[in-house]
Amino acid sequence: MSVTPSSPADLPLEGVRVLDFAQFLAGPYAAMRLADLGADVIKVERPQGGDLCRSLAVNDQWLDGDSLLFHSINRNKRSFAANLKDAGDLKSVKALIASADVMIHNFRPGVMERIGLGYDVVSELNPKLVYASVTGYGTTGPWRDKPGQDLLAQSLSGITWLQGNDADGPVPVGFALYDIATALNLVQGILACLLRRGRTGKGGLIEVDLLSSGMDLQFEQLTCFFNGERTQPRRTEISNANVYGAAPYGIYATKDGHLAVAMTPLKRLAELFALPALGAFDQSDALKRANEIKPLLQARISERTTAEWLALLEPADVWCAEVLDWPRLAESEGFAELDMLQTVRNGAGSEMKMVQCPMRLDGSRLPSPLGAPALGADSDTLLNELGLA
Repeated sequence: MSVTPSSPADLPLEGVRVLDFAQFLAGPYAAMRLADLGADVIKVERPQGGDLCRSLAVNDQWLDGDSLLFHSINRNKRSFAANLKDAGDLKSVKALIASADVMIHNFRPGVMERIGLGYDVVSELNPKLVYASVTGYGTTGPWRDKPGQDLLAQSLSGITWLQGNDADGPVPVGFALYDIATALNLVQGILACLLRRGRTGKGGLIEVDLLSSGMDLQFEQLTCFFNGERTQPRRTEISNANVYGAAPYGIYATKDGHLAVAMTPLKRLAELFALPALGAFDQSDALKRANEIKPLLQARISERTTAEWLALLEPADVWCAEVLDWPRLAESEGFAELDMLQTVRNGAGSEMKMVQCPMRLDGSRLPSPLGAPALGADSDTLLNELGLA
């Protein structure tokens, strides 16, 4: 049964106030997810320029003077402009903090403490507050002051040696994977602290960092590494998809596209592909002799179209899939059925298409059609709410 929430009061985080001091991606993305779930998210920004992400364009795309990237991770928020180095503005911010349930920031270690908004001070001001901090590499150690940026964290974490084939150099994941993973870890921690607060009445400190989140994403491979010989695993020469994945695991070129093939017994593939040479390999060879097996598969798979292979392999319950690009994905029935696109509109009336919250609540998506706020758009309203106007 599908029950569409009829009002914000039906959403799980209705009545929860979140202060988003963060910039760029991980912190704002976490705050946006809380907004999707009904929280009142107030973005606290510098009066001059605001969140630096407002001026960081990806693909040179802009909307109403701000980057499309900024709009994509700051929907459904209000904006409060404040100079944290100004005593008057800081007083207003502390009043906001006293009214809040959650506070998120991603300043480098020590910055909030110097401003006077470190956890020790803030927890005295509001003992029920959940204080959420995002850093690049934790708050101690030799890397604590390095820039907390996704590509840099990927490069330090070893993940760049998992993509590509053996002859390639390091290959980064082509989007801000660590930022997103860190944001989702932060959301989990915040929700857990709010649940604990319901029992104890006290807030807490939740800390996440890009590098730890990157380690967690690689848990399968790192478990193998730390329980083995601790040597860097080699990628296969072609069709690499997992450094510890046995053949046929990988992506292969077909006559007109590409086909992904996952875990499948070699003997079964030898039958379906009519490849006697493949049948000579034992299943125990699937990992250690992958560089011999995969070229055999590639040669055979290139003889037919993707559709022809799917027609043969899917009825045989072989785990396989066509490899789609974005235009073909957008045209597919499967994408349409997921209902993942929404139109958001900002205060100026401008619209943009973007993906929506991937969760379903009571059988329905959680649309959030309100776009990102203009810098300081809600300052006066919030000052009135706090009795400071």
